[in-house]
Amino acid sequence: MPNEKYVVNLRDDERKLLTDLIKKGKGSARRLTRAHILLLADEDKTDATIAATLHTSIPTIERTRTKFVIGNVEWALSDKPHAKRGGKLDAKGRARLVATACSTPPEGRAKWSMQLLADRLVELKIVEEISDETVRLELKKTNLSRGKRNSGVSRRSAARL
Repeated sequence: MPNEKYVVNLRDDERKLLTDLIKKGKGSARRLTRAHILLLADEDKTDATIAATLHTSIPTIERTRTKFVIGNVEWALSDKPHAKRGGKLDAKGRARLVATACSTPPEGRAKWSMQLLADRLVELKIVEEISDETVRLELKKTNLSRGKRNSGVSRRSAARL
């Protein structure tokens, strides 16, 4: 028996919207799954049947039903906006990273490795912790080519930072 509290009754225009969405196959997998959930729920299928048919969980079906009944089709199909994460480095930290990458590497090293740069940023107390992958991604944003002889930054200006 379907969830009595949140019964899905689609209007013709809503049903057409969902079937068109599924036929096109465009959109995220989550959005398409939710469209299938609403169509099956409209056919009075139980949550257990829908879960088995679509290989999804019952809580997903319950959330989709609830969002549809409380809101509308579009709200039931969509995800909550995700909070944007801030980066580890601010503008000053990025500048220090670039300056360090352009400076002379530690004694016994031919060039800076990502891990050495990460360790140096922690040592300079620019960040509490940072991974070598984050360092790599930050350097990638700057178009700094560590392989080239002249990276465009003079050693004198890098030493001042």
